[in-house]
Amino acid sequence: MDDHEQGDAPPVADGVGDHVSVGDGVAGNGRGQASRLPRAAVAEGRNKPKRKRARKRRRRVFVQGGAVPPCQQPQGGDGANGQAAQPVPAGPAAGRRAPAARRLPETLYAALDLGTNNCRLLVATPSRPGRFRVVDAFSRIVRLGEGLSATGRLSPAAMDRALEALAICAEKLSGLRLAGVRTIATEACRAARNGEDFLGRVRRETGLTLEVIDRHTEARLAVAGCSSLVTRETDGLVLFDIGGGSSEIALIDLTRHRTPRLADHIVSWTSLPVGVVSLAERFGGRTVTRETFEAMVAEVTAMLARFEGRGRLSHLASTARFHLLGTSGTVTTLAGVHLGLRRYDRRRVDGLWMERESVDRMIDTILGWSFDERKANPCIGAERADLVLAGCAILEAIRRHWPAERLRVADRGLREGMLNEMMARDGVWRRRRRLAGCRP
Repeated sequence: MDDHEQGDAPPVADGVGDHVSVGDGVAGNGRGQASRLPRAAVAEGRNKPKRKRARKRRRRVFVQGGAVPPCQQPQGGDGANGQAAQPVPAGPAAGRRAPAARRLPETLYAALDLGTNNCRLLVATPSRPGRFRVVDAFSRIVRLGEGLSATGRLSPAAMDRALEALAICAEKLSGLRLAGVRTIATEACRAARNGEDFLGRVRRETGLTLEVIDRHTEARLAVAGCSSLVTRETDGLVLFDIGGGSSEIALIDLTRHRTPRLADHIVSWTSLPVGVVSLAERFGGRTVTRETFEAMVAEVTAMLARFEGRGRLSHLASTARFHLLGTSGTVTTLAGVHLGLRRYDRRRVDGLWMERESVDRMIDTILGWSFDERKANPCIGAERADLVLAGCAILEAIRRHWPAERLRVADRGLREGMLNEMMARDGVWRRRRRLAGCRP
């Protein structure tokens, strides 16, 4: 399913820019404070000027554009000739508080994900260590995989919709100086017999070259995109990404030596050849009875039974430090309905914890709605009304295989994973820490 986009940055991405400021200080000499004289001295001569004792203050050296950091100031208050260091005049700004230090130039990265159901783009710049700030975002439902499960081919109408969205993405990227960019395609282009023809058309018409990633890479990127939602209190989790044409599942064990890279702790993974689009097309998405829903759950359960590594977390699954983490439109939709949102708000959804009973109740509620009622819900809408119950069936099969008391909701995924990996590869957070090391 698709991401819900409103232009808001995910919590992994800072919503505002980082601000760099100099320390407190006033240009020029510090004000001396008069010392009190003994009473006898006052009696001898009230007309004599009072002696002042110089108060040693740490002076800053101000130059055009800001203060020289302490690590670059003359030591001991002495200048080159052994005299007290004086502020360096800076034209009209001399004698005033120094302006805030200029922000480091923005280093931009872009990540584009063309999925079976959605086309998504993020442009971001690194901020605090391990985080980034979103500069631009785009998301559109294109249903590239529509009819693929029946024909094995991408339809002309679906390709046209995807190309229209990709042209918008190409226009957004055209004027940017990017330090890194990655553009990927997933299951629809992997499976379609005319996938290569479509990718060639994308190159010719938009200038974008899409990399068709394998399922293992897709699972790894989903894990990388959600790493900041895994807390120190977690020993194990099952992370899943319910897509349009496939569903990736990663089992993560954190009881061994813990590293900052969450993907290092994947002990088993699988990619199911089923997603919300393909499952809804096989069973029907508009009218879904409880019998139809159970049939969908049974089909996904049979696929999970063939997953040989599904028991790798059995020693953790019954503990309080184990949970599920879902990154897909299915779980974000459930969260929005659970919160009763009149308009989807990703800031309230991303990172939300849902108890087992709440998930049960939401699935049962949506299953009891007609197509028109699902369509009328602001967190589902017309574009997802025929897909949401297929997503719920995949989720239910996962929950039955790995019963957990809690589910954490992630409104993030492959794009965030690509951005995290590119920035970590380039060492941008290490460089920024070094550049900030001498700031006051």
